[in-house]
Amino acid sequence: MASRHLIRSIVLQSLCEWDFWDKERDLKEILERNLAEFGPGLKGRTFPFELAKQVVDNLRVIDELIQKTAPQWPLDQISPVNRNTLRIGLAELLYADPKEVPPKVAIDEAIELAKNFAGPSSGKFVNGVLGTIYDELKKEQED
Repeated sequence: MASRHLIRSIVLQSLCEWDFWDKERDLKEILERNLAEFGPGLKGRTFPFELAKQVVDNLRVIDELIQKTAPQWPLDQISPVNRNTLRIGLAELLYADPKEVPPKVAIDEAIELAKNFAGPSSGKFVNGVLGTIYDELKKEQED
């Protein structure tokens, strides 16, 4: 498994745990523990913290986008895995340097996380939400 994909998996697990505890636990501590347990020796140790920070710093905007794009799914009814996979995908899609993480890579990585952790139908759901947002972003840039 590629290093960045493994890191995204660990960030996803950490966000799900943080989300489970209603965001009352320290995400940095959760992430540090999970990196030590599931990714000892990984290179790029700043990437997971930057990604988690992008999610947390932009959580309100990200969650509003999810709600707007999938109004039939209230945020608290989306499974924690899908909810946090969407958050990671949107954080990378909206806030990462596109030279470092091209938009299609952000979407593909999120789809793979959803399929690996929640199943094939979750991959389709994540693809639908992120694809819709990506298409809207491209339209806005063209206008």
